[in-house]
Amino acid sequence: MSANIMITGISRGIGRALAEHCLGRGDAVFGISRSSVNLTSPPGTLRTVQHDLSDLDGIKTQLFALLDGQRELDLLVLNAGILGPIRDMVDTPLSDIRQQMEVNTWANKTILDGLFNNGVRVRQVVGLSSGAAVSGSRGWGGYALSKATFLMMLKLYAAEIPDTHFCSLAPGLVDTSMQDYLCGLEASYGAKFPTVARIQSARGTDGMPSPEQLAPRLLDKIGELLKEPSGSFIDIRH
Repeated sequence: MSANIMITGISRGIGRALAEHCLGRGDAVFGISRSSVNLTSPPGTLRTVQHDLSDLDGIKTQLFALLDGQRELDLLVLNAGILGPIRDMVDTPLSDIRQQMEVNTWANKTILDGLFNNGVRVRQVVGLSSGAAVSGSRGWGGYALSKATFLMMLKLYAAEIPDTHFCSLAPGLVDTSMQDYLCGLEASYGAKFPTVARIQSARGTDGMPSPEQLAPRLLDKIGELLKEPSGSFIDIRH
């Protein structure tokens, strides 16, 4: 049976791979992305809007245009996000953190509120998270803060909306454009920020699959999340 699935950030990376896999099995996919989307939809159906999620004021208008009267979603995957530079907190300007919070946290709140305050029924919400949300690793600054806040935000929604299952899911290392930046950093970064060295050594190995390789496993895991308490944080590697 086909499902109605909304995914943010579907123009590339994990979001695109998830959308391709869902379309391939016949689902109806509703997507938001900052860039244009070129996906073949049959046997599924695809509807998209192009919007920069840092523009919080415009999200609800685009959301209503995207759904166009759709009143039920089986799954909402909040995938879109930005990394920002790897550097110490003392070197990170508030302007960078504000931007990370807007895209990684407050855009998701705006989407959730737009759905729930307008009577759209959502069976399951999955926020794509990161080990940075809980590890406190040096260098991840505003990204870690935004993902930690996002994690807690979904726990709060879980306490408020028992008819919807919420979960934060860390997909592990995935070979996306984020890795282009991280693996392009000089060796000195690895000495100062140990997680960068670990990521650089993982690229090109089984420890860092492509989004296309990860997507089927990720969707299987998303189905299993319904067995976990709503509001949980799950790392796919554990």
